[in-house]
Amino acid sequence: MIEYIQSALLIIAAILIIISAIGLLSLGKGTKNVVYARIHIVGVFDIACVIAMIAIGQYLLAGIYFILAPFIAHAVGNAYWNKEDRENNLDLQNVEVDVGEDHPFLHPKEKMQALESENSEKLKVDERFSVTTLDINEDE
Repeated sequence: MIEYIQSALLIIAAILIIISAIGLLSLGKGTKNVVYARIHIVGVFDIACVIAMIAIGQYLLAGIYFILAPFIAHAVGNAYWNKEDRENNLDLQNVEVDVGEDHPFLHPKEKMQALESENSEKLKVDERFSVTTLDINEDE
């Protein structure tokens, strides 16, 4: 009787792997958010592997894999989001932010340039201080 249950679980796992493999291969590179879709499909692979491990009697390994697989998938998705996903992550896009006049910390570039040029005309040169630079040659 146990052999029939193990066989049924292995057949279910094989069917899940075949379905998810077809889904993974059918995704084109032009698909929007293809990395996240692939991570989602690989989740089906993970469950199929857990079912297969249960079928062959590896309960501890199945439990560890069942716990760790979502963490790994989240880490891959989070790393892609933070470093490479320029389509969805606005922090990675070179987008100019529209700054209002009443914002306490951000000011338009033109306003800052006008203030700097206005302040430079008002400043007097103090003869007591001088700024010099030191040239260092590494050949010497």
